[in-house]
Amino acid sequence: PHFLAFLPPPPRRYPVHPGHLPSPLGAAAATAAAAAAWLVAAPLQGQVRRGSRSGRRRCPAPGPGLPLAPLRSCRRGSRRAEERGWERLEARAEDAQPTESEKEIYNQVNVVLKDAEGILEDLQSYRGAGHEIREAIQHPADEKLQEKAWGAVVPLVGKLKKFYEFSQRLEAALRGLLGALTSTPYSPTQHLEREQALAKQFAEILHFTLRFDELKMTNPAIQNDFSYYRRTLSRMRINNVPAEGENEVNNELANRMSLFYAEATPMLKTLSDATTKFVSENKNLPIENTTDCLSTMASVCRVMLETPEYRSRFTNEETVSFCLRVMVGVIILYDHVHPVGAFAKTSKIDMKGCIKVLKDQPPNSVEGLLNALRYTTKHLNDETTSKQIKSMLQ
Repeated sequence: PHFLAFLPPPPRRYPVHPGHLPSPLGAAAATAAAAAAWLVAAPLQGQVRRGSRSGRRRCPAPGPGLPLAPLRSCRRGSRRAEERGWERLEARAEDAQPTESEKEIYNQVNVVLKDAEGILEDLQSYRGAGHEIREAIQHPADEKLQEKAWGAVVPLVGKLKKFYEFSQRLEAALRGLLGALTSTPYSPTQHLEREQALAKQFAEILHFTLRFDELKMTNPAIQNDFSYYRRTLSRMRINNVPAEGENEVNNELANRMSLFYAEATPMLKTLSDATTKFVSENKNLPIENTTDCLSTMASVCRVMLETPEYRSRFTNEETVSFCLRVMVGVIILYDHVHPVGAFAKTSKIDMKGCIKVLKDQPPNSVEGLLNALRYTTKHLNDETTSKQIKSMLQ
């Protein structure tokens, strides 16, 4: 379930007291733990508990001022009710609906997200024109092989153009969400509580971004095809040969696409630059509004993943992958936006805890995410980064 879609108001009594954690992680971790605890407790709202001295009574609804101990005792007394409630909670997560104030931004972003799965399917099925290109290079005098290679590459470049244009749409969607989730007078936590549907969309954008970049990094045909296209197009211009594909991708667009695909993680780079630009263009908005939003989301993901009681509620491994990708995505954005980054001691993100969560997963499933932290963050190699964190990512 996309748990970020229904963050509740945190209870007054946190399951992890801020004073028990190293500052400044205390408040963020307490908020995350409270949100995660609510996810477990919420399915029991209104359920009957048996076995108390007073006979049968209803479990109280979670909310401000409610101690967590009664919720734990209710969970022990009503296992079947808990399971039924969790299923309902999953349904609520999937069906998170925007409020009236969210609808304008939500609808704009939803148009973009509807195309995301199709983009991933096209990228996953991208096979490249490696064979045709090799044949053309090995036999430069054979016009038929040259035409065959060009005919194979042009439609593939059309796909690459579509991917690049989608990155621009995704950037615009992210900026719209950042504006909604960081605006005054509400705090980042209040925004995540109030705009649950937008928080879900923000998480889905990050999930898509990490999936796209994982697929791109394992497909060298993309850059090979585009390099061949540009070389051939340049040669055609010199020889005054009409180029069928030039109308598809002109020289200016080809230059921008070349820079995009030269990045190891192009979508993540696009979103990192967009977040940095958003902060620099909105100087009247405290930078903490953006960084606290990102750090809170990272903390929620980490708590959900590292706590067996919460993680056991996940019904499939794709939910785990979703949480991991969102966690890594917000860490990278935070590191690009925050003046000292995510790895410094003053960071509100528990980087040791987040890296440990990643290391606890099957190695093959998280190597791409660990590489994203190694190679796309901004402050990992700073002097302020502890040796322990650096060694954890080696």
